[in-house]
Amino acid sequence: MTLSAELLQAADPTGALRALSDEVRAKPGDSKLRVFMAQLLCVLGQWERALNQLNVAAELDALAVPMKQVYGEAIRCEGLRADVFAGTRTPMVFGQPDEWLALLIESLLRQGRGEAAMAEDLRQRAFDAAPGSAGTLDGQPFEWLADADMRLGPVLEAFVNGRYYWVPFARLAHIKFDPPEDLRDAVWLPAHLQFENGGETLALVPARYEGTEKSGDGALQLARKTEWRELRPEVWAGLGQRMWSSDAGEHALLDVREILFDAAAASPAEGRDG
Repeated sequence: MTLSAELLQAADPTGALRALSDEVRAKPGDSKLRVFMAQLLCVLGQWERALNQLNVAAELDALAVPMKQVYGEAIRCEGLRADVFAGTRTPMVFGQPDEWLALLIESLLRQGRGEAAMAEDLRQRAFDAAPGSAGTLDGQPFEWLADADMRLGPVLEAFVNGRYYWVPFARLAHIKFDPPEDLRDAVWLPAHLQFENGGETLALVPARYEGTEKSGDGALQLARKTEWRELRPEVWAGLGQRMWSSDAGEHALLDVREILFDAAAASPAEGRDG
């Protein structure tokens, strides 16, 4: 095992990057090392450097071109995402947003302007009006499901075709996640989304909460744990791996393979269990 791999295993991505830089200098034409470095730079939130490494990898090996395209778009989406949580931009939505979703988005805008009381009022009104989302998660029934980060609640963050979306759980019929296999999956987990109207799309779901890359904590940056910070009294925001809450318990994103909502949940889940 290389030194960079050992340090990564020990949850030291910063140290791993230093070691990997030495390895790349020794083998500058190794496209696999360049891809590894790009992924590690994404873990650390060094987005421009990551883009540069993806470009170099694609020049060295044509097989890296699709990765450059997909993850180059994801890196650009991270900038949009940061602006949304800073309250300076709004996320994309599919179609006309429901009133409760518009209130939730407005809550972040008000928070960004320092209007904490108004932001909290809008957030509570949004959650009071949001529809339920019963279904099954990996075969386990739930009556409701929400992101444990209270800025999001019943909303899925997703990068679709180079755009940053908020997708209400109530608009989804089925989410299927790829098992995490590589370092980049600790940053963005590939998913297949099926909407209630029958439409489908591929997406990348951010595996970590916004701002995690700046935490300086390797285990958080690598999505190996989750921590919570209190934004306002009894309003909690996450760092590290995304967590969902339901009446059935807590669910770490990287452990989840499939979510079926509403009518879509019944017969497929019964078929698997039987």
